[in-house]
Amino acid sequence: MATPEAAARTASARPPAALDHRAHDPAADRARYDRATAHLDGPVAVVDLAAFDANAADLVRRAGGKPVRVASKSVRCRALLERVLAVEGFAGVMGFTLAESLWLARAGLRDVLLAYPSSDRAGFAELTADPELAAAVTVVMDDPAQLDLVDAARAGSAEVRVCLELDTALHLLGGRVRVGARRSPLRTPGDVAAFAELVQRRRGFRVVGLMAYEGHVAGVGDAVPGRPVRSGLIRLMQARARTELAERRAATVRLVRRVAELEFVNGGGTGSVESTVAEHAVTEVAAGSGLYQPRLFDNYRSFRGRPAALFGQPVVRRPGLGVVTVLGGGYPASGAAGPDRSPVPYLPTGLCYDPMEGAGEVQTPLLGAAADDLLIGDRVWFRHAKAGELCERFPELHLVEGDRVVRTVPTYRGEGHTFL
Repeated sequence: MATPEAAARTASARPPAALDHRAHDPAADRARYDRATAHLDGPVAVVDLAAFDANAADLVRRAGGKPVRVASKSVRCRALLERVLAVEGFAGVMGFTLAESLWLARAGLRDVLLAYPSSDRAGFAELTADPELAAAVTVVMDDPAQLDLVDAARAGSAEVRVCLELDTALHLLGGRVRVGARRSPLRTPGDVAAFAELVQRRRGFRVVGLMAYEGHVAGVGDAVPGRPVRSGLIRLMQARARTELAERRAATVRLVRRVAELEFVNGGGTGSVESTVAEHAVTEVAAGSGLYQPRLFDNYRSFRGRPAALFGQPVVRRPGLGVVTVLGGGYPASGAAGPDRSPVPYLPTGLCYDPMEGAGEVQTPLLGAAADDLLIGDRVWFRHAKAGELCERFPELHLVEGDRVVRTVPTYRGEGHTFL
């Protein structure tokens, strides 16, 4: 039987065309979404369940037998988190705040990894006072001051499960150039092992996991349209980063296992599933954006997702030939400001922003021949730049099967939570 690592290498060796097994007709999709939501006033957000489920199945296939931990920040809808966790191959949630992690655990999700350090004293008081919550939630830490904060907030003796985080950034030219997110201060295997020893000696804490998120590989597309030189440089950087990190991550795991029993070693993201699971030291991979397939995840050679989460804006003006105006739609994504953070008009095809106005707060002009076929009240469908951030704009998602809305579910916002 092939090992998970071998399966992952086989999957990553396939050409992109072989991965794109979810061919779809955008014009037919538009007609389905229009029919499904004809009874709803816009703006409206939908999730195409066929696309969502196909994307989930593809993430499991790409993981080659290792479990996929779903990143809740990329979904931000409890009903859809529960749906994907029912898929064989998914196991556990990666949360983004302590309040959210406790909320999910109270709702019955028993394996929640809080992937970002927290200073939520009230939350830590609740966690340490409840052994069941403490057993369900694991907290990422990388600094002794974080331990002190928890102890100062303690309201009980429940043991806090700790996940250590290894910084994954690639350092070039003797450290003068850094590529990657600024996350953990623990960079070397020795740094992580020393902190693991400190945590293990500290009463009320126990090391159970290790996380290393290679965002410069998992979150940066390597096939940027119209930018062959840039794409080539990205691929060179990512190849170097994968090799360097694989060695450093394996060494870190070996050292940490001398002082703690690791239940899991988490790595990667939607864009790096194949390369991450190919590392023997990694026991699970995180992913979430690939379920919705936002526009920033179109530019990868190794996989093709199907757009599953969309929002529709009504046409409210027809200023002239080749132009319509829709209500609002200026929903920028987080990150360094730039055109790639804006949503894109998706359906009907052939529409683009007016370069002098872009996506507006209360109105957005759209240019293109397709505009002449749109009437007042018709809908233009957009794709958000990043995944779960769309749910911060809408209180509910309409789940579409075929040409019907089969269920309407609240987002985190719709349940009265922002968790930020």
